[in-house]
Amino acid sequence: MNAVGSGPARPEREREDAAYEDTAREDAAYDAYEDTACEELARLLPPVPAERDVPSAPYLHHKDRLMQHIDDDQNRTPAPARKVRRRLPRPALLMPAAALALAGALAVTLTSGGGSGDGAHPRETATVLLDRIAGTAAKSDVKPVRQDQFVYVQSVGRGAELKDDGSSELEPRGEREVWLSQRVKRITKIGEIHEGGSYFPLRELGGSPAGINRPTYQWLASLPTDPDVLLKELYRMTDADEGQEKAQAVFDQIGSLLGETVMPPENAAALYKAAAKIPGVTRHEDAVDAAGRHGVGIVRTDERGSSATEWVFDRDSLAYLGEHSYRTKDAGAGKKGDVLSERAVLKRGIVDAYRQRPGSAAN
Repeated sequence: MNAVGSGPARPEREREDAAYEDTAREDAAYDAYEDTACEELARLLPPVPAERDVPSAPYLHHKDRLMQHIDDDQNRTPAPARKVRRRLPRPALLMPAAALALAGALAVTLTSGGGSGDGAHPRETATVLLDRIAGTAAKSDVKPVRQDQFVYVQSVGRGAELKDDGSSELEPRGEREVWLSQRVKRITKIGEIHEGGSYFPLRELGGSPAGINRPTYQWLASLPTDPDVLLKELYRMTDADEGQEKAQAVFDQIGSLLGETVMPPENAAALYKAAAKIPGVTRHEDAVDAAGRHGVGIVRTDERGSSATEWVFDRDSLAYLGEHSYRTKDAGAGKKGDVLSERAVLKRGIVDAYRQRPGSAAN
């Protein structure tokens, strides 16, 4: 297995492995049923094109998942209103809540899924769709990103503020640009953001090295490319929030690597294939991103937290478009279907300096 940072002490690692295996056993019956259903469906569908390793176009998003478990117990003391954080680089940032190929100045704009694909087929399962997305993404021509370069992403989205009574209020939808440092060493300034007409530095108190909370191209390239090994590593590295299923936390962690990063095709492929192995992942035939673009969705519902996260892909090219999360049950004044956060990627590239945009000189 590829090394991914220093591992935990042996007893702790064994406990984590045991926890992972317990989760797998709990879902064995579900997996067996799904496998049988998939085999039956496969006989009714046309042959699926051969798998290809996947592209590159993933992301970094926030460690604080917008997962907020709302307790219906009226006797509990209400917590102050909390704002659902929008998808930004994952480390704790010293900035307002405003805080989800290629060569230098001529950075080519990327789409997350990469080149043209064969399109989504009606009735195919989430597993088959993710395999096809991986194959399509593998066609992307992604060149290594240097440590002195920056990932640039332009996106549109918004978050919601959670109220004491369980209701949520969406912010106005707005555009933002981010520039993310690809330095592997520990640094305090990890990027910049342009939003609302102003530029803000993205900083981490004490500094942050490349890793699960700040995934650079080189760190992502170090991840295992075997989907089973990768999934086990993600279970080990990912912490679930209070009231959140571990499998949901891992699904969200993968989603955080699909929005604002660039990585080698083989690593992106492994992420899509690992996601296909998470229990409870389903397909949504008509998904819409924050920019109003319709596509096909990959969804997982957190039954414990009463919310769902959906990734949206272009129906024809199978390119990654964005993601959003929403309530799946009424909770207090909060209603099923309420949007908690949404973000759509509009443009992506690699540049040589902060405030430089693909195809232009630095400002």
